[in-house]
Amino acid sequence: MGGFEGGDEGGFWDIDTLPDLIDTQNNRSKNINKTQSSIEINESEYRIKAHAKITIFLKVTGYKDELPTLLSRAVRVEELYDTISFVPCECDSFTIEGCDGIPLESNTIYKAYKALNDYTLDSDIEDFFNAHKVIVTKRIPLHSGLAGSSSDAAAFMHLIKEVCNLILSTDELMKIGRSINIDLPFFISHCSSANISGFGEIIEPFEEEGLNIEIYTPPIEYDKTLVYETFKQNLLSDMSLSASQNWEKMDSKSILKQIADPLKLNDLYPAALLTYPDLKKEAEKGWFFSGPTFFKLT
Repeated sequence: MGGFEGGDEGGFWDIDTLPDLIDTQNNRSKNINKTQSSIEINESEYRIKAHAKITIFLKVTGYKDELPTLLSRAVRVEELYDTISFVPCECDSFTIEGCDGIPLESNTIYKAYKALNDYTLDSDIEDFFNAHKVIVTKRIPLHSGLAGSSSDAAAFMHLIKEVCNLILSTDELMKIGRSINIDLPFFISHCSSANISGFGEIIEPFEEEGLNIEIYTPPIEYDKTLVYETFKQNLLSDMSLSASQNWEKMDSKSILKQIADPLKLNDLYPAALLTYPDLKKEAEKGWFFSGPTFFKLT
């Protein structure tokens, strides 16, 4: 064989309680770990990378207003990315190419375009896309749980901010992104690794070395909404919330080496197995789950 968000507590299934893990790097999560996305300019064409992400661990910490609160670690995948390009084109309306089969109104890039227009009321954005189209070169598999569409939208927002000289802070971009999808703030933050909590809106950069990983995505049309519904209906009542294992203070490599069971690391994995029984056939020892993608350290 060749993601999730969101506390001070972690949920566990009916498995042996793990011993508290001692954090040897108490101050690491206080350090900023950000890298600016590089923008390529070639004549009148602009290009930016939109990276995938994996989830190292995910714990459901509670439910509020019918929605789960979460604690997780998200890590950007440097080797896997889509490319967002702005290419000169006389366009009668906002035009996206490379997202076949996705209605324009459902496309996260289009939602980001509309949200930026509504927030800034800046006519330069509309004028720019009367003279340019968006081309998406997809490498991140669809339905992979690697948040490709969210990363695409976040990269689009960064790129249009630069080319149209929008006076927007990163916090403002994250606020706009949250109105579209809970995954966007992580990508907008430029963090290569972060602890994410609440409903996905709290991003805490985590300083750590990058991971060398191998990724395998099964051919399953994974729907995260269905998995959440399965979790709520079938598993929530049997899950007990326990004290945090301090995973948010540990580096990702140490977590993966010490906690070998993907069921312990990701509270939504059992729900995913119930929703998509074929996932069990795809799982192999030593691989971790980032819904529905599997990954391992190399």
